[in-house]
Amino acid sequence: MTLPRRVRAVVFDMDGLLVDTEGLYSEALSTVALRDGVEIPPEVLLSTIGNAWAVSAELLRRHFAAGFNPDAFRLRVMERFHEMAQAKVALKAGVLEILQALDDLGLPRAIATSSQREDVEHHIGGHALLERFDAVLAHGDYARSKPAPDPYLAAAAALGAVPRDCLALEDSHNGVRAAHAAGMMTIMIPDLLDPTEEMRLLCVRVARDLHEVEALLRDAALA
Repeated sequence: MTLPRRVRAVVFDMDGLLVDTEGLYSEALSTVALRDGVEIPPEVLLSTIGNAWAVSAELLRRHFAAGFNPDAFRLRVMERFHEMAQAKVALKAGVLEILQALDDLGLPRAIATSSQREDVEHHIGGHALLERFDAVLAHGDYARSKPAPDPYLAAAAALGAVPRDCLALEDSHNGVRAAHAAGMMTIMIPDLLDPTEEMRLLCVRVARDLHEVEALLRDAALA
């Protein structure tokens, strides 16, 4: 299968796509909730993936007693997350190879994430890869979070690219919705969330990993 248009820029999500953090986030949420005597069902943990914190807080609120303070809870969750992620967070398979392919093909690239900029600096900078991205759009760099298209539209603008000529790479459902709403060609590389029929309709492809996307980009350049 070929891509519908020539790719002129690539926009990456971060968590669960470039770095193996989604499981850590879920574990931190679950651990801190258990300390408060609350067990969060697995399906609720999965539903928080790809959401802005305000949305996740509403999903979690129903499981806590009255007086639940989402901001204080989030601080404790992030403290636990950073304890677990103090060492370098592992890269997902194929990250170095696809960045090399983009270098070889002369394609600009950006990160569009719902995470804080300091998390990008820790997770990506810890592998000395920040300089290999032309732009980073993190929480606070755009008006609305995913599933709104704003992060991807901001990334395209930062790269000087037309959204429809950009390839977006995502692992979450809300991320796919955001990239598709921005008008980008979208590929889902599943992490903790399986692709649904909706995801298959919104994507030009569901790939097993970034190695598959790298091969697709190299083949497209030869076509």
